[in-house]
Amino acid sequence: MRLSVTDRCNFHCTYCNPKTGREITFIPHSQILSYEEMERLVRIFVSLGVGKVRLTGGEPLLRRDLVALVSQLRRIPGLKEIALTTNGSLLEEQALLLREAGLDRITVSLDSLNPERFKELMDTELPLAKVLRGIAVAQKIGLGPIKLNCVLQRGVNEEDVIPLADYARREGHILRFIEFMDAGTGNDWRLDRVVPSSEVARRIHEVWPIEQIPGAGNAVSQDWRYVDGCGEVGFIASVTQPFCQGCDRARISAEGRLYTCLFAHEGLSLRDEMRAGADDEALARRISTRWNIRDDRYSERRSELTERLPRIEMHHIGG
Repeated sequence: MRLSVTDRCNFHCTYCNPKTGREITFIPHSQILSYEEMERLVRIFVSLGVGKVRLTGGEPLLRRDLVALVSQLRRIPGLKEIALTTNGSLLEEQALLLREAGLDRITVSLDSLNPERFKELMDTELPLAKVLRGIAVAQKIGLGPIKLNCVLQRGVNEEDVIPLADYARREGHILRFIEFMDAGTGNDWRLDRVVPSSEVARRIHEVWPIEQIPGAGNAVSQDWRYVDGCGEVGFIASVTQPFCQGCDRARISAEGRLYTCLFAHEGLSLRDEMRAGADDEALARRISTRWNIRDDRYSERRSELTERLPRIEMHHIGG
């Protein structure tokens, strides 16, 4: 279960929340789920078999007193793991409090180790060094192994493949390369800007031999390990090797809508049903019914026709 706690972000990454290309709108505060409503939904999802919750955004660390939500979720029986995906900008200040509240591990978006390219891609004046300090703090206090996500774009940050892999190997992080996807409506996606995961794996293998881990990976990631024993690297090839049939992600937007696909444009409003007085049993039935009838196959069907369909913005449901 991926739970977006806010749709706001202090970065404007070119592939997620660019300033140009479409009108940027944010959810009114009154429509965003309270922490109590979020905890209730997580309890229901756990009762239906969910074992892991990932807090996302927007940038989740912008949500005031996120520590309180983590503490509430930590007390839910049967919830095995609480993870968080962040751009790392506020990690240095909040990592220890989140760890003490019960956060298990984090994933940090990191698309370049070149300071100027980092600022351009993220569209921010915040220095790369601050994000790296936050990652170091999180590693030191036990929020690891830390995963680093890099979205590659042809002609933009291909040069960062080897430097990022070298950094992750040295620091003990798990680096994952994500193919540039046509999520949202403003990132100017084109197929010729996608760097296939197979190409990235080949480039890494030429420097440090890698091998696929037998039986490893999950519904979305292909996991490989370095032959010399210096860690792992993952590939998320949603464009060139779609994994729709095995996807197990349920996404809840900050306004309480259930989406069963990253490329969906309509979601089931659980918030409205909660605020109308639905009990837990009724909500569980609605969730199960929606999940069991899903037939999302956007990445498998990707074509000129599907590319014209409306889609929710990625910063609304956390990628």
